[in-house]
Amino acid sequence: MFSSNVKASLRLLVPAMTLALAGCSSRIASVPTVQASGPTGIKNVLLVHGAWADGSSWNQVITSLNADGYNVTAIQLPLTSLADDVATLQRALARETGKTLLVAHSYGGVVITQAGTDPKVAGLVYVAAYAPDNGESVLDLNGQAPATPIMADLQQDSLGYLTLSTAGVAADFAPDLTPDQQTTIAATQGPISAPGAFAAKISQVAWKSLPSWYVVSSNDHVISPTLEATMAKRMNATTTTLSSGHLAMLSHPADVTKVVENAAGSLKP
Repeated sequence: MFSSNVKASLRLLVPAMTLALAGCSSRIASVPTVQASGPTGIKNVLLVHGAWADGSSWNQVITSLNADGYNVTAIQLPLTSLADDVATLQRALARETGKTLLVAHSYGGVVITQAGTDPKVAGLVYVAAYAPDNGESVLDLNGQAPATPIMADLQQDSLGYLTLSTAGVAADFAPDLTPDQQTTIAATQGPISAPGAFAAKISQVAWKSLPSWYVVSSNDHVISPTLEATMAKRMNATTTTLSSGHLAMLSHPADVTKVVENAAGSLKP
């Protein structure tokens, strides 16, 4: 089929090609893997819990944000008074390096509204949270909407601290979570001072000067969904509505994480 000269040429060519391909393979293998550069925009995120909860209520969101390269801190509020809670957030802000996004759930929204005027704060995210105006308290805001089912679940001690009944946690505070989660939440809930926290009025309103985002929980039994939508509109917040109970960060962690990352990504560090 081939002449003797062609056959001889092929015998010389095959080893040469093999060596060339081997060299290419070694060069390809040595190309370093390109790593993701991490998030753009704001990288510091401070998470603030609400009443009858603690920082662990953000656990699933923390895991996702950390995996995406954010510097995340979930603070632990004493829930003894608005002043004490604001001071706790201010200490956490003092430890941050650079601009920070504040994210709050429920009563935590009152805390970031008051403390968010700190120059380190670049934006605010409210997750089924109170967003009072100047001179307003949680009690004032609740008075603007029909009472929610959680009111029947409250237990008050002699010092004015409120807790939730175990049945109330399952039915109204965390209705879309598993029974095991409901049991844990009921057992670890943080009592909150009604006179010190819920009755305290705001004197500084951070959302009036900062970009804001709001997650409305349309099945909320704690804060009226209508009130949530009204507060979001008053703030001119970028609003997302979820078919969620009050604890949206536990029942819809991916959706809440997306809102937080979209907010952080739109802000300048």
